Amino acid sequence: MNGIFRIGSMSPRSRGSAVRFCLFLVLCGPGSLREASAEMPEPVRAAIENHCADCHDDLTMEGDLDLFALDFDPSDPRNRDRWIRLFDRVEQGEMPPPERKHDFTEEERAAFVNALGGSLRDVDRADVLENGRGPVRRLTRDEFEDQLRDLLQLPRLDIRDKLPADRESHGFTKVTKMLDVSRVQLEGWLDATEAALAAAVASGVEPEPLQRFRATGTDLFPSFGSFGGREAMFFARDGVMVPISSKSYAEMTPEERRDETLETAIFRSATWPYFGYPRGFRAQHDGAYRVRFSARAVRQVADFRLVPAYEPQPMSFRARQPSGPDVSGDVRETGGWMDLLPEPNVFETTIQLKAGETFEYSLLGLPVPFIRTDGGFFYDFPPMPPEGHRGAAIQWLEVEGPLAPESWPPPSHRVLFGDLPIRAAPGGSRFGVEVVSSDPKADAARLFRDFARRAARKPVPEEAITKYLDLIHARLDSGATFVEAMVKGYQAFLCSGHVVYLAEPTPDDPFPLAARLSYFLANTAPDARLQELAAAGRLSEPEVLRQETDRLIDDERFDRFVEGFTDQWLDLSKLRRDIPDGRLYPEYRKDDYLVDSMQRETQAFFRAMVRENLPATTLVDADFTFVNDRLARHYDLPRTEGSAMRKLILPDWSPYGGLLTQASILKLTANGTTTSPVLRGVWVMEKILGDPPPPPPKSIPAIEPDIRGAVSIRAILAKHTEVESCAACHTHFDPVGFALENFDVMGAWRDRYRGMEKGEKITGIDPAGHPFTYFVGPAVDASGELRDGRSFDNVRELKAHLGAQPRALAQNLVGQLTLYATGVSVRFSDRPTVETILAACAPEGYRVRDLLHEIVQSELFKGGQAR
Repeated sequence: MNGIFRIGSMSPRSRGSAVRFCLFLVLCGPGSLREASAEMPEPVRAAIENHCADCHDDLTMEGDLDLFALDFDPSDPRNRDRWIRLFDRVEQGEMPPPERKHDFTEEERAAFVNALGGSLRDVDRADVLENGRGPVRRLTRDEFEDQLRDLLQLPRLDIRDKLPADRESHGFTKVTKMLDVSRVQLEGWLDATEAALAAAVASGVEPEPLQRFRATGTDLFPSFGSFGGREAMFFARDGVMVPISSKSYAEMTPEERRDETLETAIFRSATWPYFGYPRGFRAQHDGAYRVRFSARAVRQVADFRLVPAYEPQPMSFRARQPSGPDVSGDVRETGGWMDLLPEPNVFETTIQLKAGETFEYSLLGLPVPFIRTDGGFFYDFPPMPPEGHRGAAIQWLEVEGPLAPESWPPPSHRVLFGDLPIRAAPGGSRFGVEVVSSDPKADAARLFRDFARRAARKPVPEEAITKYLDLIHARLDSGATFVEAMVKGYQAFLCSGHVVYLAEPTPDDPFPLAARLSYFLANTAPDARLQELAAAGRLSEPEVLRQETDRLIDDERFDRFVEGFTDQWLDLSKLRRDIPDGRLYPEYRKDDYLVDSMQRETQAFFRAMVRENLPATTLVDADFTFVNDRLARHYDLPRTEGSAMRKLILPDWSPYGGLLTQASILKLTANGTTTSPVLRGVWVMEKILGDPPPPPPKSIPAIEPDIRGAVSIRAILAKHTEVESCAACHTHFDPVGFALENFDVMGAWRDRYRGMEKGEKITGIDPAGHPFTYFVGPAVDASGELRDGRSFDNVRELKAHLGAQPRALAQNLVGQLTLYATGVSVRFSDRPTVETILAACAPEGYRVRDLLHEIVQSELFKGGQAR
């Protein structure tokens, strides 16, 4: 040992620490009786002895770290992780703390980092060589559904909810260690594959008969009004309201009820309480239905008159059961967004319905009536704005379906049974057809081998094939029909390890590389092109792999990657978690259109970052974003028409641009009632900069903002950080969060805080008609100082500081993509590979598509097949 403790000259506290540290050294030193511990490198031992003992013993435990209770045994993964965290804090200059840094020379730091890093890297690399970067992982439920959709050629297959939810780690569901297999999981696979295979088999010898329906006049709506009174919905002719009641309807002739000169005018959204579907239509079978309708965007002005709208009115449809407002079962958007124009136009879309369902009109961005209890219980409509109520007028509507494929039996059936003829199923069969085979066992072997080859993503050993054929033959021998026997074999195979598990790529097996690339960028099994290249042994060639990566990025299935990755990395899957407080933020009441638009903006933005190969710094600042009509209003940008997301170059005065200031991110990092610099700062440090703070000590209570408006969040945090142990961490992330305080809980700009009791009183009527009162309080102070001493006055200056760290932004993105692609975080022994990736992309400014290519070409992804 280089250092010597001089116990006699120490204070009582330091003397106690020294005694305990000597015991620590004995237990961790050479010749120790504790066989589980390795020999601690001498520079590490010296640094701990000279600089760490006083603060991290069993009495003080600063940062919840007791070095005396920490063995040095990096062969144990949990122990290794703790030493890696210690390594990172020392390497990044966070430890020793600023007041002690003068005692710790750069030479000592370098020696510590080199010695500890070398030991950790050697042990971790040995573990990877012996066991791989991570264990074999199973498919997530999203991957399982997408794979079945593509394999069975059922693009609208919906079996996700039959599977248990996947556990998360840091927002990611593709993490290997979280994807366990239980009895519940096995039952979910069985239920999901049973439903998928049943949907794949032809429903009959002929397609289902085409159901046709046309609605005009009063048949366009199920009632003569809607919740919210006459202003919410009425019938009109020539732009003038036509009053129709139950009594007058009973007196009308069928021709009068279907009068094609009547329009159905709707001025509210489809949010509860609501039901608004064509009278008398229910889907007779599951499937796709074509909807054609004529409609226009209108404004309701005084005396229930209709005049053309100033701008398009977006709408969609929602599949549902034909019941009242308290609908039971699944309610889901279908058919996409359409923009009605001021003049009548014919629109066509395809919706997905289940047997027994209908569909309702869903106008986007319109108000929802509110409940009034003064003078009784009723739903009131908001006051009419100066330009009138926005809405839609529908003239007629036609439905036909289920739409049959171009050939019959459908493609999904041919996946299972090829070109074998079909006939009506015998009585008692749960399938609509029986397949005719002159040699059932021979046909079973041929069909099953072809199916297994495509479903398993690689050749299946003959001994494995034989087990499933034995199952099919046994079913046939017991009297099962050919369809029943084959479906049972297919189901067993789809639930087997050949399908549900993903292996780590190796130089000896090219097929897992094809699977990894496809599940990464398309969320599904590799297509025929990838499998052919893998079988030929060419996929691992750098140029071929690059071409295939580009092909998948440009493929329409790349949207699955964009949605899956942003849902997990950026937490977009939790976007609807918190509802804005109607007392403090009445302007956002039930504004589902805004929330949906937020999500689409972020997805479009990240898609552009990859496909257009934009620099990693675009994450924190950009001169563009994607908006539609609702987001443009939300961001106070020039008016944009329509629901489609379009790229907009931001004016110089706009504070927006980059992920940091997108409404989706700002909503996610608030709780609907208040914003928190802590939550937002921690989110940015973890998700964007890759520098997450340690979890707060268990003894420290969470910070609760004062919604009365009496005390600012900055003042609350200032008091909180008077505690030394709190201040050390909060200086890490609070400044970043302060810079975002100019954005409210939904991401709109604000200059002052709102409260419920203190400040300037504001009253009015919200978009749903509710009266509101809140108070505008203190001005927002968005200034701060980063840990390195750089200061800023606003979010623009913060963006400039963060944008000056392109390597850190790129390194974090590489780490997030690696976790999503491989199911394993960047390991300690992977760090040199990450440095190689960054070095290759540095000359062009760390562009995102370049980073993605370098990841795919690296040993992180290829499993030891490095260039």
